[in-house]
Amino acid sequence: SLQFLKGFKLCFGSMGNLIKVLTRDIDNNGGNFFLDFENAQPSQSETAVWEKVNQVLTEARVILDDLQAYRGAGEEIRQAIQSPGVEGVQEKAWSAVVPLVAKLKTFYEFSQKLESSLRCLLDVLTTSASTPTQHLEQKQALARQFAHIMHFTLRFDELKMTNPAIQNDFSYYRRTISRMRINNLSADAGNEVNNELANRMSLFYASATPMLKTLSDATSKFVSDNPDVPIENTTDCLSTMASVCKVMLETPEYRSRFASEETVLFCLRVMVGVIILYDHVHPAGAFVKTSNIDMKGCIRVLKEQPPSSVEGLLNALRYTTKHLNDEATSKQIKNMLQPN
Repeated sequence: SLQFLKGFKLCFGSMGNLIKVLTRDIDNNGGNFFLDFENAQPSQSETAVWEKVNQVLTEARVILDDLQAYRGAGEEIRQAIQSPGVEGVQEKAWSAVVPLVAKLKTFYEFSQKLESSLRCLLDVLTTSASTPTQHLEQKQALARQFAHIMHFTLRFDELKMTNPAIQNDFSYYRRTISRMRINNLSADAGNEVNNELANRMSLFYASATPMLKTLSDATSKFVSDNPDVPIENTTDCLSTMASVCKVMLETPEYRSRFASEETVLFCLRVMVGVIILYDHVHPAGAFVKTSNIDMKGCIRVLKEQPPSSVEGLLNALRYTTKHLNDEATSKQIKNMLQPN
């Protein structure tokens, strides 16, 4: 039966506060199951991967706090540009920018750790031993971690996108370092970001959604590096996760039990994140009629939210997916994603 089980309980705490998600059995292998995004504890077989990923997720909270508190050195840079010959003003701008670039380096290096965690989880959740639904049902602690990685990724990119200081600070830093090199001045204070690393960081921050791009590339690479794992194992895992989130969001009976808007945002970010990964990995993408993701339904759910809370997510679908502008994408979906 495709009916949902009744009488289950939803309770929510703070961020990530999705406790029990009930979903239909997406790949029809019988039965309903709980997907516990909040409290699922790892079984013995999951513990090694869970602990490894958990260290990264613990750091993720610190990264988000640091990014949220990132104010930039806009005023000092402006003064330095206006008074190019005044040594004291130049030194003040440089002193303000160097610690900020150290933070940007930490964020960039964290993206590598996140990529590694994603690959660990994909390794476990895409083996051919079980169907995607069975994996998510039997390895709920790891499914929960996957959801938290997607939530972090979308949240990081939303914050980055609304903070132009990040790119301004980094551009100023690079310009100043080149000037120091030309004039043979000591650039010791900035040496922790050498030229090669600065180039990689520059590419990372040039993307509107750098964390999503990192994970999309990592998922595509995971598929190409593992030719013995059928691509469907990965795409079905992603589409199942998207369907779980959509069902939670569009069913008033469940939605009414959410304790806060943060829970809604958690589901929305996870849903958008896995759609983007699916679109990068599936040869035909997420938008074709044959896609396993109900894109119209997902976009509808997004557009029912307050515009201020989902604009970043709609932009992520508009600008970081791979197949939206393909001929095979229906006009209706393209219209639904048109900016207002």
